Amino acid sequence: MSVRVEAGERLDDRQVDGVLALVEAATEADGVRPLNEHVMLHLRYGGDPRARSLLLYAGDALAGYAHVDPTDEVEGPSVELVIHPAHRRQGHGARLLSAVMELTNGRPRLWAHGDHTGAGALAASFGFERVRSLWQMRRSLFAPLTAYTLPDGVDLRTFVPGRDEEAWLKVNAAAFAHHPEQGDWTVDDLLRREQEPWFDPEGFFLAFRDERLVGFHWTKIHGSSDHGHEPLGEVYVVGVDPSQQGTGLGKVLTLAGLSHLRSRGLAQAMLYVDETNTAAIRLYESLGFNRWDVDVMYAPEG
Repeated sequence: MSVRVEAGERLDDRQVDGVLALVEAATEADGVRPLNEHVMLHLRYGGDPRARSLLLYAGDALAGYAHVDPTDEVEGPSVELVIHPAHRRQGHGARLLSAVMELTNGRPRLWAHGDHTGAGALAASFGFERVRSLWQMRRSLFAPLTAYTLPDGVDLRTFVPGRDEEAWLKVNAAAFAHHPEQGDWTVDDLLRREQEPWFDPEGFFLAFRDERLVGFHWTKIHGSSDHGHEPLGEVYVVGVDPSQQGTGLGKVLTLAGLSHLRSRGLAQAMLYVDETNTAAIRLYESLGFNRWDVDVMYAPEG
């Protein structure tokens, strides 16, 4: 059977449908979605024109897919790779990663969602090392929630589409200035998410001090198809303007969002946090969260 890899920029509708079917098959087999939200949005709507897609075919069947994202030009391109469960253990992962290495001049950063042993073995076979871990933490929404009080001079309301985008982007950029995956969002990135079925402005909380936006908590509710179980709430993004650091606003915003998710009848809430962000981990642990799973990034040694 012939095996080939095709590289492209924007996929056509037939190719997108094939990749989405592959993603669903892998999610069903592995219990975790192999591509992150950013890549899924790029597939459906397009995005950074510098991004590349690699399609691996075994005969006429789509057996693998890789997305190469050039977001961080200093650290190197970020890559997400998946092989269809029916085509695993046939060397296709190595073939696809070899094509990624060629495309990225040998310096990709490879994400493995769920830290599966197969992904670790593939990375090790190419001399990659583990360079970053992203924890998924969860807590029961049946457990008690701490009461909260807004800091003096702070008011809370929900997001108004068509009105709050510019102010939100400014605070998001300031809050995540050293986190390009989040801090570099454009208005198009925000508007694409406003178009998603899960978007609910009633779960998007904005904190104002003297009519100036100083923090936010954007919650999200995953359907059963997203995580393979009953609907699940997410602390999607919490951001605080640097001028408000140390005021306790982040904790208050987190609790406000958790209270909202509980009011929707959800049993659990989850969030993602970088393993190195010990201050945030301590905060989330104090709010009843515990580590549930981990996503791992691999990169060539050195």
